[in-house]
Amino acid sequence: MPSLPLPRPPGFSRRTLLAASAVGLALLSAGCTSDPVDDREKVTSEQADELAAQVVVQEALVAAFSAAGAADPALAAAVAELASQAGEQLERLRAAAPGGAASAAPSVAAPSGPDARAWLRGQVATAAASHAAACLEQSGARAALLGSIAAGLRGQDGALA
Repeated sequence: MPSLPLPRPPGFSRRTLLAASAVGLALLSAGCTSDPVDDREKVTSEQADELAAQVVVQEALVAAFSAAGAADPALAAAVAELASQAGEQLERLRAAAPGGAASAAPSVAAPSGPDARAWLRGQVATAAASHAAACLEQSGARAALLGSIAAGLRGQDGALA
């Protein structure tokens, strides 16, 4: 006949010990990993200057959309949504820039007629390249914003082809 298991001694069971150690480990890891200040979100003066420069690049692009539309009214209607997207991107950049960087819109003259589309496409490609390069010098949300805008502008470049 098989023997009956011995009664457990009073105290902690293995399950209780395992559960308590899991809870303790979770609390320890949460306490050790929480950082009150995220170093990635700190903005250096160089990053702030570069972001302000990207605001100027985007302002020039918004002005280029206006100039191209004035030079070729048919193009203005065709790229109205792209121009609106560029304006929204500019607002996001201004919001992300320390001090809400704003400057006077640069004056741009687009060639008239069918050359306006090719000129505008060049302006979009230049802005996309500038934002992509600046993205590498930023961190956190600012890098993501610049990368997102650069990718969107690459899509606009393709749409203008």
